[in-house]
Amino acid sequence: MMIKPGTVYLVGAGPGDPGLLTIRGLELLKNADAILYDRLVDERVLAYARPDAEVVYVGKWPRRESNTQDEIVAQMVQRARDGKSVVRLKGGDPFVFGRGGEEALGLREAEIPFEVVPGITSAIAVPAYAGIPVTHRNVSSSFTVISGSEDPSKEESQIDWQALATGSGTLVVLMGWESLPKVTEALKSHGLSADTPAALIQWGTRPDQKVVEGTLDTVLGLGQEAGLEPPVVAVIGPVVKLRERVRWFDDRPLFGRRIMVTRSRAQTSAMAELLAIEGAEPVELPSIRIMPVEDDGPLRQVVKDLDAYQWIVFSSVNGVEALWQALDAEGLDARALAGVRVSAIGPATAESLLQRGVRADSVPTEYVSESVVESLRGYVQPGDRVLLPRAQEGRQAMVDGLRALGATVDHVVAYRTVASEESRDRAVALLKEGRIDAITFTSSSTVRNLVTLLDGDTSLLEGPAIACIGPVTAAAARELGLTVDIQPNESTIPNLVAAIKAYFCAA
Repeated sequence: MMIKPGTVYLVGAGPGDPGLLTIRGLELLKNADAILYDRLVDERVLAYARPDAEVVYVGKWPRRESNTQDEIVAQMVQRARDGKSVVRLKGGDPFVFGRGGEEALGLREAEIPFEVVPGITSAIAVPAYAGIPVTHRNVSSSFTVISGSEDPSKEESQIDWQALATGSGTLVVLMGWESLPKVTEALKSHGLSADTPAALIQWGTRPDQKVVEGTLDTVLGLGQEAGLEPPVVAVIGPVVKLRERVRWFDDRPLFGRRIMVTRSRAQTSAMAELLAIEGAEPVELPSIRIMPVEDDGPLRQVVKDLDAYQWIVFSSVNGVEALWQALDAEGLDARALAGVRVSAIGPATAESLLQRGVRADSVPTEYVSESVVESLRGYVQPGDRVLLPRAQEGRQAMVDGLRALGATVDHVVAYRTVASEESRDRAVALLKEGRIDAITFTSSSTVRNLVTLLDGDTSLLEGPAIACIGPVTAAAARELGLTVDIQPNESTIPNLVAAIKAYFCAA
């Protein structure tokens, strides 16, 4: 039986920042059976792949043994003939010095259906992230993009160096770091002033972006002094001088800082996004995994009898999610909470309830167990039954406090947290590398579990600043011998990020 060939999608991944991936590219990436990606594709983009997708690195390195272009085409063809949907993920745009045209011709010759999904080319995105507009009405009305991989001294050059040197537009050189000496000499020898402003941008649009400014005569030496290595985009022309006023990406408060986020994998995105907005590079290292209870019978029984309670107190978003999973398993929904008053430990938990159609009756001003109890004083009456769905490792303070108010407290285990063993080797490697500026902890369990992953070796945590979301988490860190450097006044993710920003800006 003949297998219908799958389609190959030549997708431009953009220059680095995952946010620059197109909607069409993201859609295809999420549904691909196989992904073949290049050296310049930021691996954060690969996080969108299906867990069962085949992900294959086919990048080419100059002067190193690596995949040939023919071999890459053959790999695409073979997978497509097996009926797979194949995404060929290329840095920048497939047709801007990306050899996508050659790959398209190879697929056509093999009679494999294909689609081209343009990407944002580094020729415009990288200068933009450096604060350099390639055109400006009063400075430059045109720009030219060339590949620096061509030798300017060869007899049959396809580049008109004379026209480039005597024109008035901006010149953008891609893939030109190693040939830059010959490029700059060719431009000067054809008449371009040695004083022409020039900039070199390494790893543009990424958190480790580095920019060197100079002139056509000096920029190469300055780049070498700065230790630049490929990939580097060169921008030559008066527009470079606009960076002083237009710079926006690499002057943000946390730019260049690497911040480790230790929440569970499902919860890292919100904090990572806020840190990235401030310019930091979030390094996601889940130290905990949120796991269902081994026996959910007690929880499922409780949700069938919610009308027996006067209050439900939620101490985390995870508790909300676990209780709703139990409701769903029993064929119930939010209506089962009719007549029951609800308390949430903080705004994130309250928002999780609101998304499910339930508005919290009580949210304390401080987001710890003791404040929850205090906020319910005068509302919880002696004899009231209070349901507390929470982690197996939850603190006793809330239970004791509610009982002191005269309530009967039913503490039901809704979920459990365990150390994320798959993060063990990465945690050690990252911390030994010494390039983590701060580590965030959002619960006592994230602290304990990271120390567990390190086999108790807290010496690896002495270099980075320790940032704890609140007093309970900070106390757990100190009990384990850590010095807490950062703690916000209010125990929320936005306030924790703000406190991290304040700490480093004051440094």
